[in-house]
Amino acid sequence: MIIPTEPIGSLPRSPQLLQARAAFQTGELDEDAFTNAQREAVRDTIERLEAAGSPVVTDGEQSKPGFLTYPIAGSPSLSSDGVVIPFADGHQRQLPALTAGPFRYLVSADQYLRAALRHARVPVKQAVVAPSALSLLYPAAGIVGYPREEYLHQLADEAEAEIRRCLDAGAHVVQLDFEEARLSLKLDPSGQVLDDFVSLNNQVLARFAESERARIGVYSGPGADQDATHSLDVDYAELLPRLFRLTAGNFYLQLASEADPDRVLRLIADELRPGTRVFVGVTDPTDPRVETAEQVRDRVLRAAKHIPVDQLGTCDDAGFAPFADDTSTSREVAFAKIRARVEGTALAAQILG
Repeated sequence: MIIPTEPIGSLPRSPQLLQARAAFQTGELDEDAFTNAQREAVRDTIERLEAAGSPVVTDGEQSKPGFLTYPIAGSPSLSSDGVVIPFADGHQRQLPALTAGPFRYLVSADQYLRAALRHARVPVKQAVVAPSALSLLYPAAGIVGYPREEYLHQLADEAEAEIRRCLDAGAHVVQLDFEEARLSLKLDPSGQVLDDFVSLNNQVLARFAESERARIGVYSGPGADQDATHSLDVDYAELLPRLFRLTAGNFYLQLASEADPDRVLRLIADELRPGTRVFVGVTDPTDPRVETAEQVRDRVLRAAKHIPVDQLGTCDDAGFAPFADDTSTSREVAFAKIRARVEGTALAAQILG
């Protein structure tokens, strides 16, 4: 028996890349040299993932400035006073705000995918930002001459085009990062904002055939920036019924850091549709302790008591460094956790088989 296991996406940037980024920002390093540093970090990341036994790899988002705003990095139509995301440890991230239309992606994730495919010997997955996250860029006060409805239509077009380019380029799976799902319930307990998010994402997913949606997944978690979360205190029971309305073929869910994982697994089992697969988190990137393969094995076996094994997979609870400046976890710890996930998942599969 084989239980699939996949990384979520980001990994800590290499020390060399962090140094190159700092030098590039101060003008001490030119663009070509910085691009070469990014390419080397991607190569090293993929080689280390493969050495850890990962059957599916990513580029670790080494070339992304962050998981959320990479499509619009450098756009002149942005201001710095967008939505604020507060984390449990007191630090914040602030999104930019759109100032004018029309809306277009300046960067599409297929360029990261194509760069990764040049180095990988195993399948490569590609994470993309969910359109719902980018919907937060539109200011509450509106934009003169550019209504929100027009923005959302253009956003959906751009999101569809990015996903399709990644599928066409050979992505093993395209993962929509929907981290704002749980957070939205903290900001709006009525659930209306989350309903709007799900509706927008489903509008994009509806443009793909069922066979294509089998290669599209959705990740949801409570945040994992600088070893802190933004919505771990929001009950999964409020999220999961809405989350599973999404018509994606795969779901990637944080679980290792949950206080009562059996309760969450029962909730997942109640909502899981036939033909879909749920990847449960078995390692916690916000915990500096490295899980053992045996701990991971036991977490997988517990999940298998609730979820049919042919619909079960494993993943990390989150990416290890969703923003380029997040150095809270070392690369060594991240790769050790990934190795434990891979080995522990295999141990569980042997027992279940």
